[in-house]
Amino acid sequence: MAQFTNQATLSYNNTVVSSNIAVGEIVGSLTVSKIPLVDTYMQGDTVAYVINIVNSGASNINGLTLTDDLGVYPFGNTALVPLTYRDNSLRYFVNGVLQPAPAVNVGTALTVSGINIPAGGNAAIVYEATVNEYAPLQSGAEITNTVTVSGNGITPIEASATITAESGPILSITKSIDPVPVAENGTVTYTFVIENTGNEEAGADDNVVLTDVFDPVLSGITASLNGVTWAEGSEYTYDEATGLFTSVNGAITVPAAEYTQDPVSGIWQVSPGISTLVITGTI
Repeated sequence: MAQFTNQATLSYNNTVVSSNIAVGEIVGSLTVSKIPLVDTYMQGDTVAYVINIVNSGASNINGLTLTDDLGVYPFGNTALVPLTYRDNSLRYFVNGVLQPAPAVNVGTALTVSGINIPAGGNAAIVYEATVNEYAPLQSGAEITNTVTVSGNGITPIEASATITAESGPILSITKSIDPVPVAENGTVTYTFVIENTGNEEAGADDNVVLTDVFDPVLSGITASLNGVTWAEGSEYTYDEATGLFTSVNGAITVPAAEYTQDPVSGIWQVSPGISTLVITGTI
């Protein structure tokens, strides 16, 4: 919507008077909206966007250009782009009917040209982007990207969409054995390294439970988490008949990852939070 003003003058007998200022508004016939198909993201995720352009006017509007800034944000004396357009992912529909792909150009922004909107109709542009290494990952971080529709003498119109970094722990586990080989009736140590690449701690309320069935069965086991000795019954249970080891619900906690942004490249780096469970017993 654009506002305009107008004022008239009246002259008579060497006298000039001015009218009041009339204020009008021009209502554009185009509207645009942008919808992400997911609300949250992690690094490496694929995010799909739907751009809807509606023409409420009585005339076709052709030759429009859509520009998506792909979430660009300032960084020192430069700018970083946290989304990467996925090649050949764009689809273009007019009144729900798939059309030949328009011209797509990818630089620091995504540009789509040659969009036509029939009178009283609509166009939908659907495409995907990958969350890259410039996307912030800490709790509460966001990516906001804006599309601008311009061309054919219209006043450019914009729409934005925001997605938020996924919150919570993201755990993985690796297991190792020492020594290899081990003598019969010898002592063996299993080490479980649990990594958290998420932006929140895996706490007692996250109900982390580790289960393992030792084969061959261990006897006389000891267990410790991060160097602190565990007590059977309060932190774990173990059945020497079956070899089933189970940590007590919530006994394992893992700190959140730490995120740092390289001051030169702007790339976000992840240092996982780590907890180590060590179990020793006799075969």
